[in-house]
Amino acid sequence: MNPSDHPDQDIDPTETQEWLESLNAVIEHEGTERAHFLLERMVDATRRAGAYLPFSPTTEYVNTISPANEAKMPGDAAMEWRIRSIIRWNAMAMVVRANRKPGELGGHIASFASSATLYDVGFNHFWRAPNPDHPGDLVFFQGHSSPGIYARSFLEGRISEDQLDLFRMEVAGKGRGLSSYPHPWLMPDYWQVPTVSMGLGPIQAIYQAHFWKYLEHRGLMPQTDRKVWCFLGDGECDEPESLGAISLAGREKLDNLVFVINCNLQRLDGPVRGNGKIIQELEGVFRGAGWNVIKVIWGSYWDPLLARDTKGVLRKLMMETVDGEYQACKAFGGAYTREHFFGKYPETREMVANLSDDDIWRLNRGGHDPHKVYAAYHAAVHTEGLPTVVLAKTVKGYGMGAAGESQNPTHQQKKLDDAAVRHFRDRFNIPIPDDKIKDVPYYHPGKNSPEVEYMLERRRALGGFLPQRRRKTDVKLKAPDLSAFTQITNGTGEREISTTMALVRGMNLLLRDKQIGERVVPIVADEARTFGMEGMFRQIGIYAPFGQKYRPQDADQLLYYREDTKGQVLQEGISEAGGMAAWMAAATSYSVSNQPMLPFFIYYSMFGFQRVGDLAWAAGDMRSRGFLIGGTSGRTTLNGEGLQHQDGHSHLLAGAIPNVRAYDPTFSYEVAVILQDGVRRMLEEQEDVYYYITVMNENYAHPDMPEGVAEGIIKGMYLLRDSGVGQNNGKGKTKAKAPCVQLLGSGAILREAIAAAELLEKDFGICADIWSVPSFTELRRDGYDAERWNRLHPEAEPRVPYVTRLLQGRSGPAIAATDYVREFAEQIRPFLPEGMRYVVLGTDGFGRSDTREHLRDFFEVDRRWIAHAALCALAKEGKVNAKDVARAIRSYGLDPDKPNPVLV
Repeated sequence: MNPSDHPDQDIDPTETQEWLESLNAVIEHEGTERAHFLLERMVDATRRAGAYLPFSPTTEYVNTISPANEAKMPGDAAMEWRIRSIIRWNAMAMVVRANRKPGELGGHIASFASSATLYDVGFNHFWRAPNPDHPGDLVFFQGHSSPGIYARSFLEGRISEDQLDLFRMEVAGKGRGLSSYPHPWLMPDYWQVPTVSMGLGPIQAIYQAHFWKYLEHRGLMPQTDRKVWCFLGDGECDEPESLGAISLAGREKLDNLVFVINCNLQRLDGPVRGNGKIIQELEGVFRGAGWNVIKVIWGSYWDPLLARDTKGVLRKLMMETVDGEYQACKAFGGAYTREHFFGKYPETREMVANLSDDDIWRLNRGGHDPHKVYAAYHAAVHTEGLPTVVLAKTVKGYGMGAAGESQNPTHQQKKLDDAAVRHFRDRFNIPIPDDKIKDVPYYHPGKNSPEVEYMLERRRALGGFLPQRRRKTDVKLKAPDLSAFTQITNGTGEREISTTMALVRGMNLLLRDKQIGERVVPIVADEARTFGMEGMFRQIGIYAPFGQKYRPQDADQLLYYREDTKGQVLQEGISEAGGMAAWMAAATSYSVSNQPMLPFFIYYSMFGFQRVGDLAWAAGDMRSRGFLIGGTSGRTTLNGEGLQHQDGHSHLLAGAIPNVRAYDPTFSYEVAVILQDGVRRMLEEQEDVYYYITVMNENYAHPDMPEGVAEGIIKGMYLLRDSGVGQNNGKGKTKAKAPCVQLLGSGAILREAIAAAELLEKDFGICADIWSVPSFTELRRDGYDAERWNRLHPEAEPRVPYVTRLLQGRSGPAIAATDYVREFAEQIRPFLPEGMRYVVLGTDGFGRSDTREHLRDFFEVDRRWIAHAALCALAKEGKVNAKDVARAIRSYGLDPDKPNPVLV
């Protein structure tokens, strides 16, 4: 027989036993580390001899920490079980009571039921609150487990019984309701991070830990033992964001990070890996990424059985059994488990011969055993140089019995009948009499009860309550005056620059500010040179947690690639999601770490809100403060790049997030005004807003900042050039007989509008007032705000929308042209003065590669098309005739038969 044909078959058991005895002797006398060293040397020697040794990233399907090596849990275990049971009851009651009301409020019972022990051990023994002696840990609670967190706060006295009955009733609750999931926007003193969009919590947690190290290395935050704890489900790990950044944590040795994955083996509709083993799969993934993996699979009741498994048959059975079978064992009980699990081998059947079916059913999973969980957490917080993941096996719907325990539909379970409620009461020994079961009452043992006193003592020892959120930082900062930006408010003369260059100059001015400079965090996703930021490499350095261990290829150049432990630039590689998560960590540092920062995340605008829109929405929820910079914006500015790069709709996506202030500037002085306003509002005034600014790579000369335009820039619109003849005298007549139009533009196309005004005057004697509109979004918000106020105050003097006031009394139609889809400029149509004709040009359709000139012609937004649109509007008003429009088509070389760009 060739041994290579059966690599797992032992051809010499005696020799194998001798090797194992030698290894055990080393472990006994010299310790596991010495044994590990010897094994590694033996593996290395075997490979050098030419043998192929495949790497196995997984270990046996048993607990990582043996019973002999478990740290012992302090405190009163019986008391903690009692508290945990009460919290379970109240969490269940909250959801069931909510769904016995009219309205189908929804909610989830099963997720917290499976993870209650995982949270309880953390709350009682590990999670520090921010206090004068410690900056506090940050816990990313699994979103669907929010009822359990509320139930704990109820016992602690932080949430009233009335509030529990306002679960998912935030409108009716008039500010006292409890949000469905963790939402800092809705509960700004309580929740810290939004996590229920599955996958977003894990990537945020990784970059929070990454950013904490950044703050420590730069001396902005003292080095401490604070941790980021992230709770997620095994099914959630299928989300790309959940595991997409774990290599960063391993690469940077983020030992301030702990993942706890609740492996209840079920996702929303059924098993996570019914035909496989999700815990083994995750172990391999995380170990391969450089993490410390701690498996908590079996509870203490299994320890005697495993100790008797001298031949390894039980371990073999555990490895062979797939998750679908494990789920069935918990769903169908002890007798089923005896027959279909232990009954597969005579040895394992004999192991449980003296156990009743109830005893077998009580064989607990590790995630429900506080002693096993404590030992895992203890090992995690004492691990140095590695991030840790705890893979805790649990039962989804634990305690729900036949109503939902380990059932496929368990996740959707939000209603329990009286029999199921009675079973839950009996399971956890809650003192609710039978005649009250139908009401599913909350249970509170009393504020002076031993249970509550124990809970409060544990939280006092750990610094205070969690979760809790800091609204404002204690650090007071003063924004620089606009005069500090004269380098970009002054014109460029004949020199041509882009708004991207103006933005980078503005950032450099902020970097030199004595108060704010060290708090500026430039963030790029491997595109710094594209945006002209390579000068920052040498100036402030690129953050690298272990410094630069090589001589860069361009070391002899002025702007060489310099990495440094104290570097200020965050270069997150080709990962917009990573860059966004890093930005969110910096943008919430004022709350999480009491360290206000000013992050700038610069990226191709097409790869922003469209690609990481869910993170952008979460950033609004968690009250982020910072600048997002959409580079090379617009559909005709990024010439040559084509369909997937050219952005025509990012401003519509940004405008959907209520606390985003979005701007599309044309001139460097507009960039300066917006930057200064953002710094003032976010750092000095501490407003919970963030800014989106689109910039371009098109070079042209920039004028000096005109007097008195700053307010209009921020509000969204100002008069750039007044023709002097378009002003109505209040009696319906203008100062001159010449026809006049109002030309509106932003970003790349405003300069085309300026050129169109020159064409109209030169070729047709038509006057044009030119309006710069840095933010159609802000104008829309102002308009709807005025409209709403007027509806609600019918007897008061009506408010006039800002755009209406600006255009009131101006003659002629208004023509708006932008480098975005028409809907962008259409936002202000309801607020134009009554009777003013409004024509919108935009770049609807797919982008494509070509020169700017050809693209603007293709999308019909260049100066010729704008002039033509103005003439058409004037013709409809009888100010010019059809022959003038036809002459323009011929003179400007417009093709009436060209395909509609929307349909091409």
